[in-house]
Amino acid sequence: MATKTPVEVTPDYWDEACKHLAKRDRVMKKLIPQFGEARLQTRGDAFATLARSIVGQQISVKAAQSVWTRWTTLMPKLQPAAVLALGVEEQRAAGLSARKVEYLGDLAKHFDAGQVHVRQWAQMDDEAIIEELVAIRGIGRWTAEMFLIFHLMRPNVMPLDDIGLLKGISQNYFSGEPVSRAEAREVGDAWAPFRSVAVWYIWRSLDPLPVDY
Repeated sequence: MATKTPVEVTPDYWDEACKHLAKRDRVMKKLIPQFGEARLQTRGDAFATLARSIVGQQISVKAAQSVWTRWTTLMPKLQPAAVLALGVEEQRAAGLSARKVEYLGDLAKHFDAGQVHVRQWAQMDDEAIIEELVAIRGIGRWTAEMFLIFHLMRPNVMPLDDIGLLKGISQNYFSGEPVSRAEAREVGDAWAPFRSVAVWYIWRSLDPLPVDY
């Protein structure tokens, strides 16, 4: 039986955001048309997205995919309870470090115990969701912000700890000169209330292939 491909969803604010950014910002006016119809897409569920981000920490995309495939085949279905039922050694054999095994266990515990309020997220502001996520071991602010952009598709996230974003702002706005977080924040002020969309185009300017989370 064929497995169902996860449905990809695109933000409904995208076209409005592009018009707004092109009007407000000379770089965006040039950048946006270069990528045609390409846009941010989300799929999968919250637990899988966060688990994947933990598995991928500090290793290459290719290595992460290989470990992810081996780890997920240990379970009939990727769910918090199934992760909690796994032994440490079998997870280590799939290629996970001892620390990542702990992190994934903590993530599963938070979801299993209802300590993350997935159903309430739609009503919660970005900072409240970040606060909830960084309470999980192995998830820092950067991971939480990537989750807000790529999974929840929040329109106005400015991940100032992202090296790619700072590099892209340096290249597109400062002729390659290094930029501080304060300078990056100032550039981002002109992008509000659609900072996430501008950030996505800045990333595209460095790598035309969209990131998949």
